[in-house]
Amino acid sequence: MQRDEHNDTLAGEDQEELERRVEKLDKINAVLMDRVERSMDQQGNAFSLFQTAIGLDAKVRSRTEELTAVLRRLECSNEALVEAKDDAERANLSKTRFLAAASHDLLQPLNAARLTISVLTDLQENDDTRQLAGRVDQSLQTIEDLIKTLLDISKLDAGVVTPEIQSFPLDDVLDMLEASFAPQAEAKGLRLKVRRSGLLVRSDPLLLQRVLQNLVSNAVRYTAQGGILIGVRRRGDRCQIDVVDTGCGLSEAERETMFEEFYRGAAAAKSDHAGLGLGLSIVQRTVQALAHDLDVQSQLGKGSTFRLTLPSPGGATCRIPLRQAERPSMEVTRGAAVVVIENDRDVLDATVSLLRNWSCTTLAGSSLKDIASALADLGRAPDIALVDYHLDDGRTGVDVVRALRDRFGPTFPVVVVTGDWSPAVAADVAGAQCELLRKPTRPAELRALMTHLLGTHSGGED
Repeated sequence: MQRDEHNDTLAGEDQEELERRVEKLDKINAVLMDRVERSMDQQGNAFSLFQTAIGLDAKVRSRTEELTAVLRRLECSNEALVEAKDDAERANLSKTRFLAAASHDLLQPLNAARLTISVLTDLQENDDTRQLAGRVDQSLQTIEDLIKTLLDISKLDAGVVTPEIQSFPLDDVLDMLEASFAPQAEAKGLRLKVRRSGLLVRSDPLLLQRVLQNLVSNAVRYTAQGGILIGVRRRGDRCQIDVVDTGCGLSEAERETMFEEFYRGAAAAKSDHAGLGLGLSIVQRTVQALAHDLDVQSQLGKGSTFRLTLPSPGGATCRIPLRQAERPSMEVTRGAAVVVIENDRDVLDATVSLLRNWSCTTLAGSSLKDIASALADLGRAPDIALVDYHLDDGRTGVDVVRALRDRFGPTFPVVVVTGDWSPAVAADVAGAQCELLRKPTRPAELRALMTHLLGTHSGGED
């Protein structure tokens, strides 16, 4: 009996142990199942992420292909733009070269026409025909101004104008302006006042003169009453040049477009003497090339002020008076023996007619060889020579100058006449110590220059 109870006790303990193990196994199984479920969830999420990544990669590839295609089209477009820009620049340079090369040929017939009309005017005996000839001459002057203006704009746009900056007396330029525009202002009943300062300035003398000529020309043209003032003052190391007029002026809206080509103000367009609307365009381009400053103040109906500011060297001011040209005199030119070398027949004939009208003896031809016998028959040295720069067979007027001075002495006076406005030609003529006269030739200017040279040469020989 005790043995049975003992066996029952052992059986009970085994049962409890088994139950504990079963319970423990159930817990382990639950934990394992949880882990398996979580693992399955993670795998599902990873697969989902994988699918998402594949989808994004496809979109990125698609967008990349689109962007690549756009970039390729942009590159093609840029190449086309660069090619178009190069073509435009080549065309612009070609136009500039053409105008520079053609300027001589364009100005030659105009030169002949102006010389001829001057002779025709002198031959008229009544006022009506003189007035008619004067109108023709004014039309020729308009054509000349237009050609020169177009040439200037072309050169400025092409960047072939290189300023030669130097220090020089500003009063030299002011003297030229006063001499050029005083008669025009007087003819319109206007006062032209020039206030000199004796200042030195740093600029290109020729380009500065062109700027001021355009400004003063506009002032005279569009001023009906009152006057024009050209004033100069120093401001530290700068010089201010004011061109003030009491003309028609410009409105505030017009001042924004005043420098555009062929633009004329509303009041100016009504003027009987309206210009082409190119003067201010040239002024702006030239001022930019010179790196000067230009300020404009204007009031419609009351006038305008153009203020040009440029460098002025420090130190003492100076004043170098210009040589005053003698008045043209029939007595000085009468009987003068003038050599004329010109390879354009029309210009040659017109020049000879003009000189004969001034009672000069002419020895004319396209080369020195053509006038060899005439020089021998003259029996003395001629008094002066007018020589074209561009001659036949690649020769220049400077070559003729050397030959004349070898024969008649180093001080023999020569005027080189040319339609070529390039700095190289001007430098070549200056190096030969000759006077330069640009075509189209103005008879009054030619006569004044001849008067001066004949007087100086005659005085030096006494």
